[in-house]
Amino acid sequence: MMKSGSPFLDTIFLLRKNECITLFSSLQEISEKEEMEAEEYFEAEFEKERLEFLSDRITCDPKTAVWAAKIVYHSAQLYLIRDNTEKNLEKLIPEFKGTRGVTSIISADLSLRFLPQIILALNAIDPEDSLIKMLEDILTVFHYSGVGYDLDLKYVNWEKELEDKTYRKLYLERIVEKKDYKLAEVPFINKLLIAEFGMHKEAFWRELKITTEDHQ
Repeated sequence: MMKSGSPFLDTIFLLRKNECITLFSSLQEISEKEEMEAEEYFEAEFEKERLEFLSDRITCDPKTAVWAAKIVYHSAQLYLIRDNTEKNLEKLIPEFKGTRGVTSIISADLSLRFLPQIILALNAIDPEDSLIKMLEDILTVFHYSGVGYDLDLKYVNWEKELEDKTYRKLYLERIVEKKDYKLAEVPFINKLLIAEFGMHKEAFWRELKITTEDHQ
C-alpha cells in the first residue's frame, strides 16, 4: 500500500513491509476511518499469510488485528513521547476484550510479532518503565507473538493450547525460526519437535536437547 498520510496507517504499512518504525513528534487520535482502512489492510495481509498454512477454518479477525496494531503503534510512539502520557497508558494500551482463540491469536500476530523488539528498546532506556509490564502482559496472553522473548508461561496447558493442528504447526515453526530453547525444552513441545524432525534433527536443530524429564 502507498503512503496514506495517516501516521497510524503509515507506521503499520512500513513496519510490515520493511520491519522498521517511523517515530512522530506527537501522539494523534486514530480515527474511525483509519481503523476501517486498517481492517481492510489486515484482511488482505491475512489472506497472503494464509497461503502458508492453507486453512479455511482460520479466518481473519479484523477487530483484533486493529487492536494489536494500535498497541504496537502506541507503544512505539511512547518510546519517544512520554510527556503527560502516564495517566493515559491504559487508554493507549488497552487490555484485549475479545475472545482468545486461534483466529484472534493469528490475527493479532500480524502486528504483535513486532512487539518484543519494541519492549527491548524500551527496556534499554528504562527497565523500570511501567509500560514494559503492560506490554509483557499482552504478550503473555498472545505468546505465539512472543516466541523468542523470555515470558513466564509456566501456567500454560500446552496440550490444550496446541490442540489445533494448524496453530500447532505454526507455533512449532516459530519456535524453530527463533531458536527458542526455553520453549523447545518444554517436554510436550520437545516431543512434538523431535517427532517433526524425525531422522533430520541434526539438520534442523543440532543443539536442541531431547527432554525426558516430565516437568516444565
